[in-house]
This record gives sequence, structure tokens and C-alpha cells, in this order.
Amino acid sequence: MDTATFRACLPVAPADAKPIFLTGATGYIGGRLARWLLDRGWRVRAAVRSPEKLVGRSWTHHPGLSVVVVDLANRQTLAQAMDGCGTAYYLVHSMLVAGSDFHARDHVLAEVFAQAAADAALERIIYLGGLGETGPGLSEHLASRRSVEEALGAGKVPLTALRAGVILGSGSASFEILRYLVERLPAMVTPRWVATECQPIAVRNVLHVLVACLTTPASVGATLDLGGPEVLSYRELMQTMAAALGLRPRIILSVPVLTPRLSSWWIHLVTPIDHRLARPLAEGLRNRVVCRDQRANELMPQPLLNVREAIDLALRRKAVGDVETSWSDAGPMPGDPQWSGGTVFSDRRTRTTTASATAVFRAISLVGGDHGWYATDLLWYVRGVLDRWIGGPGLRRGRRDAVRLLPGDAVDFWRVTAVEIDRRLELSAEMRLPGEARLEWTIIDLGDQREVIQHARFRPRGLGGLLYWYAVLPLHALVFPRLLAGALKAAEKSGDGVAGR
Repeated sequence: MDTATFRACLPVAPADAKPIFLTGATGYIGGRLARWLLDRGWRVRAAVRSPEKLVGRSWTHHPGLSVVVVDLANRQTLAQAMDGCGTAYYLVHSMLVAGSDFHARDHVLAEVFAQAAADAALERIIYLGGLGETGPGLSEHLASRRSVEEALGAGKVPLTALRAGVILGSGSASFEILRYLVERLPAMVTPRWVATECQPIAVRNVLHVLVACLTTPASVGATLDLGGPEVLSYRELMQTMAAALGLRPRIILSVPVLTPRLSSWWIHLVTPIDHRLARPLAEGLRNRVVCRDQRANELMPQPLLNVREAIDLALRRKAVGDVETSWSDAGPMPGDPQWSGGTVFSDRRTRTTTASATAVFRAISLVGGDHGWYATDLLWYVRGVLDRWIGGPGLRRGRRDAVRLLPGDAVDFWRVTAVEIDRRLELSAEMRLPGEARLEWTIIDLGDQREVIQHARFRPRGLGGLLYWYAVLPLHALVFPRLLAGALKAAEKSGDGVAGR
């Protein structure tokens, strides 16, 4: 059963249903849940920090959607944003800024959210947390998820607490870590957690429960574990992935000396996942994540995909470029660095072309990922490797969509910060740099020709930033002219893109 048909099996929203207050709409689960809710007739009020990240999504212009910009730490404005809603989804966490204070920050934000929900007289909060055994042995990540659950549940508004472990779906962090490790390493040394049992669940099954519980009164105030039909070790999960990829069984040797910190850096170097995200995930792998019961499926029955089916579906989605949301969507949009004032270095290049603005924009929008950067790809590769080794995203992060770019999308070690179709594209650097960098293309229509301006800017931070700029200046002289020339050559070659054809 395809996803659309599967989604259509859910009941539609009652005619008198109040709007849904959805946090995390720009994230992995929330970005998919919004579409599922809208498809079933629910009105959705998406609470976001960066509304630009919603531009271009398939459901952005749905008549049932409204968008509000909120600060989750401000109880008063949050309650005002919730006014008139019935149910709120709490789908936010701070894994990408994991550190000494992320546990406390998540707990405080959950307390404020519960208080604001009470102020707005909401009927229910639905929270997707982490599956795992309770007790003092919980990882910091799972302990934080449980703390958030307790903070939300301590408020006056009833809480539906859903707990899931490994979520398998195209673009999920768990899936990408698993796929890259298995693809790249025919033999691997792992911590002892490779023998830990888990109960993976397909992302479509998680979304089904998130929507179905809205019309399931028995789920109000309940804590429900979410898992697929199989319990297996992480070793067995890796071997299942290998079989799905058509690879030989992996050689897996477990040792007791790999700490979560070392494991997270190993994941960082081998996969596209940032070490800040990998560490809480790696720490959580030591905990057994198996459902205590099957009440969720008894209350909201659905066909559960087994592990192989979930992996096959995710691989097919990725193969055809149909990845709706990705782990790399998370995180705030970089703000305006205020380029006026101070030292700002610039590399500005201008060329004209007979290709149409549409063709030029399309060619520029192909940069990064498997397509590459038109020329000097070896230099880009070396820069990516160096960035990965010093803790940056490198080039492995790629891009979610091979053709189209949306605000907030990751492009290798860049983030899309502005998109004006056929006019302008701007990328902000997320590689490790002693300063701030942006790369921008602007297309100006001159009638018979288009003027294309490629503008790279760098604001250095301290002496290190100054030294960095002058060190890479000779490479810029090789990379940037070829990048612009390659994009325009591709635009001019596109048969339907040249003006007048």
C-alpha cells in the first residue's frame, strides 16, 4: 500500500474540530505530520521560528494552514498563538545543541509550553518522546525526553505521551546512520551496544498513530509505546540493511572500549550525521528500546511494516528523490550577518548569457550533492574532507532534493537562506570557519541577455579569519570562475532554456 492510500485510511477531521497547534513543522516528523493532518481535513496552525523554511513545501499553500512565528520560551505570546486551538503537538528538542545545558533547557521549554496550553484552555497535548526502559541507566538523551514528558504531563492539560525508538524512514537520522555505516564499512568495530535489542518502527506507522489518536478518546492521558512487529539487536538490524542494499553480510566486532563520545565522532566521520546529533543517538543505543505492550496498535490498529519492508520503502523513496523531510532540516535559519561595517572580503564575478532566467536559475540550483559544483570538484572534495575532520558537516550531507532548493535546505556544508525563483539564490556557510560566509547568485534580465552576478562574501573573525581568507584566495581564483562558467554553460545547453527558442 502506497503512502497516500495508507494515509487515506485514517478518519477525516470532524466538521466542528478546532485547529491543531503544531510545533516542529520544519522538522523531520512535524514536516510530514502537517501534510497528513491537512490531507485528513484538520486545520493546522504551524508554530515556527523560521517561516522561510516552510516556503515551497507541498502543503504550504493549503487553505487549512496558518503560520505563526513564536518564541517557545515566552508563555504569554505562546498562549496567544494557541488561542482557539484544541490539541497541540509538542515535537521540539535540542539534540543539535547537545551540551551541559540542553537537558535543563528542554525541561524549561516544556514547562512553559504546558503552562501556556493551560492558559489557552487547550484540550490536549500530544508528545512524541523516546522509547526505553526507565531507571538511572538512561542515556542523557532519553533522560531528557522523559523529563520533557514529565514536565508536559505535570500541567493542567491532559497529555498523550507517545514513545518511539528507532524510526525507519527516508531522511531520518537513524536510517541515514544505519545506511552509511553498512554501505561504507564491510567490516566494523562497534561498542557493546551492537547486541542491544530494539524495536524499530516505520515512519508511516508513527505518523498514523500521531493522527489517529486525535479521534481516539482512550488515548487522552495515556502513555503508549510505538514499535514495529519485530524485536532484534542492532547487529541484526545492520545485517538486514546490508541484505536490502544487496551487500554481503557485514563483519561486526564489538569491543568494550568505545565510549559514546568516540562512537559519535566515528559516526560523524563515516556518515553525514553531525557529531552533535550523533552523540545523544549513540548514547541512547546502550538502552534497550522495546515496547512494554501493544496498546497503541490495539487502540489504533494499522498494518505495521516489518524492518525489511520499512528499509525497502525508504530506499525506494531515496532512489527516486522523493524524500519529503530530512534530519538535516533541523536547526534555525542563519540570521542576517549585517555585512555593513567591519572587514568584509568579497569575490564578485559577473557574466552575461543568452540563456533564459529560468534556465540559469535551474542550473545554479543543481549545485552540491551528487551533481557537484560544475568544476574543480576535487578541491571541493578536499575542503569537505578537511571540514569533516574538524567537526563540520563536510560534503556528505548532500541535499534533500536533487533538483529543487527551498529555504532551510542543506546543500553539502551550506544552508539555503534565500530563494527567489529565476532571480536569486543565497547560501550561508555551515562549514567550520573563522568567520561568516555567504555565496549568492543574482540574475538580472537585460532583454536579449541575462546578467548573472556571483558574489561570495566573508566576514573574518579575528586574526584567524584574516589568515584563512588570504590562504584560500588562490583557490578562489580557481573555483569561483569555473563554478559560474559551468553553471552558465549548462544553462545555455538546455534546449528549452535559451531565450527565443
